[in-house]
Amino acid sequence: MTASQPAKTPTSAVMKTYGRADLSFVRGDGCWLITDDGDRYLDCASGIAVNTLGHSHPALIAALRDQAGKLWHTSNLYRIPGQERVAEKLASLTGLDQVYFCNSGAEANESAVKMARRAAYENGQTDRTTILCASGSFHGRTLGMLAATDKPVNRTGFGPMPDGFDHVPFGNLNELRAALGDHVAAVMIEPVQGEGGARDAQDDYLRGVREAADEFGALVIADEVQSGIGRTGTLFAYQTSGIKPDIIAMAKGLGGGFPVGAVIASEAVGNAMTPGTHGSTFAGNPLAMAVAEVILDEVTAPGFLEDVRRRANIMRSLLAEVAGRHPEAIAEIRGRGFLCGVRLADSVPAGDLVAALRELRMLTVPAGENTVRFLPPLIICEDEIRLAVESFATALASMTSR
Repeated sequence: MTASQPAKTPTSAVMKTYGRADLSFVRGDGCWLITDDGDRYLDCASGIAVNTLGHSHPALIAALRDQAGKLWHTSNLYRIPGQERVAEKLASLTGLDQVYFCNSGAEANESAVKMARRAAYENGQTDRTTILCASGSFHGRTLGMLAATDKPVNRTGFGPMPDGFDHVPFGNLNELRAALGDHVAAVMIEPVQGEGGARDAQDDYLRGVREAADEFGALVIADEVQSGIGRTGTLFAYQTSGIKPDIIAMAKGLGGGFPVGAVIASEAVGNAMTPGTHGSTFAGNPLAMAVAEVILDEVTAPGFLEDVRRRANIMRSLLAEVAGRHPEAIAEIRGRGFLCGVRLADSVPAGDLVAALRELRMLTVPAGENTVRFLPPLIICEDEIRLAVESFATALASMTSR
């Protein structure tokens, strides 16, 4: 380069599909992320409800290293013993029967929809193709799940959308019942909405969904992609209601950071899926199964989820105290367990508060309805919870005093 040529600003070849913060982390330790400069950030985002056991968990590292030294991938042309072990655990923990493995939450929800429609088809009900979804829902970014998701802005420029998805108001049983009929294959519901603003569907509503679906001959799909694997204080959020879905879609926390998803289904649904009806090259490979097995063992260990509930209640109580001091800024504390949301007044933009928290070395995630989500690893300790809430209070005070 000659002296007359200006230096070029470095550019990235990464497609600009994300509004990224100008942060780069090189290491993780428990509930902390560390930059190459050594700055430590308290992680209350968990990669969007993914890092169930935090960062660099010894049991996960050991399992992945051990499996990596043996076998990475064979495809689903052959038996994968790890799949069989993890499937048995998931079936036992839910009371359902069969498990299909995939790679992500969107794939899990796509698979769940295919299963529901195929089950109706195999039952001779070929007109049952509609999936009823809820307002505020988020089920993924594939074309099918864009149609299922109640966020029209995400569909701009990607039309036409696939048919067969309708939406009813979240939490309204009367509207749900009015929409049901012999054209509906399944009702798909997030027991606690994540992207929709940490909105809890409530147990009474879930019981009503189950009863209405049974009355009209539809299946129930529980989208537990964000709320599952202990995040709300039980293994799955639907379990506090006492219902049993026909299909459960899950991902995120199942791998603790390794890409893996799964769909758990009743025998009637699972038997409708025969060789060639669905599949994936990478799904459920030995690496993914080694990690998922450890996650399930750790989360279901005696006392683990009980302590998650205890510590989550501490976080909620502390946030409620902050809300009491700032009624003009905080409208509501939402969610359940460590899928906790703070809905802010319109005068306090959630995105701005998330940015202010980053300046205080704390990571959170915005959501719908002007909500800030707290999604820490399930191992977060009481001192870290108190630090997180203190940082939140500091950032909030700085914004409301302007």
